[in-house]
Amino acid sequence: LADGFPPLVRVIDEVTISYTWPVPNPRFLPALAQARPVYIYRPAHFMKKYHEDYADPDKLAKKVEDSGKTWAALHNKKDNLYKLDNPKLPVLQPWVNQNKKNSQRYTLVRNPFYHRIDTEGRQLPYLDNVELEIAASNLIAAKTSMGEATLQIRGLGFSDAPVLKKRQMMAEEKGESQYVTRLWRSGSANEVALYPNLNYADEVWRDVFRDVRFRRALSLGISRKAINKVLYYGLAEERGVSALEESPFFDAERAKSWARLDIEEANRLLDEIGLIERNPAGVRRLPDGRLMEIIVETAGERSEVEDTLELIGATWQQIGIRLLVKPLDRDVLRNRAYAGKSMMVAWFGWNVGIPTPASAPSELAPVDQATFSWPKWGQYYQTKGSAGERPDIPEAVELMTLFEDWTTASNPEEKSTIWRRMLDIHADQVFCIGTVARAPIPLVHDAALKNVPDEGIYAWDPGGQLGVHRMDEFFFEGGRIR
Repeated sequence: LADGFPPLVRVIDEVTISYTWPVPNPRFLPALAQARPVYIYRPAHFMKKYHEDYADPDKLAKKVEDSGKTWAALHNKKDNLYKLDNPKLPVLQPWVNQNKKNSQRYTLVRNPFYHRIDTEGRQLPYLDNVELEIAASNLIAAKTSMGEATLQIRGLGFSDAPVLKKRQMMAEEKGESQYVTRLWRSGSANEVALYPNLNYADEVWRDVFRDVRFRRALSLGISRKAINKVLYYGLAEERGVSALEESPFFDAERAKSWARLDIEEANRLLDEIGLIERNPAGVRRLPDGRLMEIIVETAGERSEVEDTLELIGATWQQIGIRLLVKPLDRDVLRNRAYAGKSMMVAWFGWNVGIPTPASAPSELAPVDQATFSWPKWGQYYQTKGSAGERPDIPEAVELMTLFEDWTTASNPEEKSTIWRRMLDIHADQVFCIGTVARAPIPLVHDAALKNVPDEGIYAWDPGGQLGVHRMDEFFFEGGRIR
């Protein structure tokens, strides 16, 4: 939809379709190419069997009865091109999934109808099969180092790199070049960012979080140098949440805003707010007398998150704040945050760490409940006011207005101006508190697997993680795995 209007869709010929709106819709084309794209096509011959307007009524009624769902719910269950969890659903991807949902192992086979060819006219993908195994996050590094993964990057952190590299060197010394470890760069705007929930259900804490002096004090109370040195051997960049160097919007001054260690200034800001009372251990008290204990919820999937929080907790003690860590299941964490029950969440910085003018600035504005800084404001925008809460601080309102301006901007120059203004607001307001960025990430692959880039950016959006690196062109030397 663009300003509430659906598109007028016209089929011009067998390979050309026109989408037209009465107002500008600059999000449409980028949405077709994003990490989770908008699928504007369906395999009609397959899906019509589940659609009330096309299916044989008796056959559809039988399918509905057997499923215990409505025809629409059954249709939607069968139709999920993104999740690829229906083995019978025809797809246009390089490989076709062979397993039902919730399997511990997925086998994908080469799609004979895939549309891409190489420069010599050979149809891609080169690889006939791809096997995906589900493993606990704390086992991925160990299984990879034992040679159980042909290609692995997800679930690996920089702390795993020394062990992986050492095992590679030992194998090479024995003449057994089994796998290669490369260091790519993270494309997230920050490795570990803290999101104070401005919609937290506790009114006293909510008022504290909404005071920009408090957010700045928290940021000034972090030793990013210690985090970088201890966890990343000094190879990451110490900064707040902002655009990375690969983006046209990178600005060094903006990235460093409120991102230095200054215990004296942090204490001064907290005193200025009026948070002066402390207990005998030096922990400050809220206006209602409770201790300032901030519970940071995590998904418990990355060891560097807990390690980072431990280092932050040590310096926050010097400004009179106690940090407590609460690991949760990813879905539980999200649901708690959306309901206003989470005080603060530790997550990656923005997914779009390398924005361009065409990138939708949805993570920078209160327009999506998935942004942990303001889930209730995001709900309000997404439901057109039927749920959530209306933004009520000037900077958030301006960000929402700027987002709307971006959606109607007619050229890249206007979009760029809007992006820079939104980034300036975030640098000043510290709605999410960053630590370090551009951290090295180990990518491990079998030595026989070719066309894997020596260097790369690993990001969810843009890039679709490994997708942007054209996995359909990966192949095994000699045509097979060693």
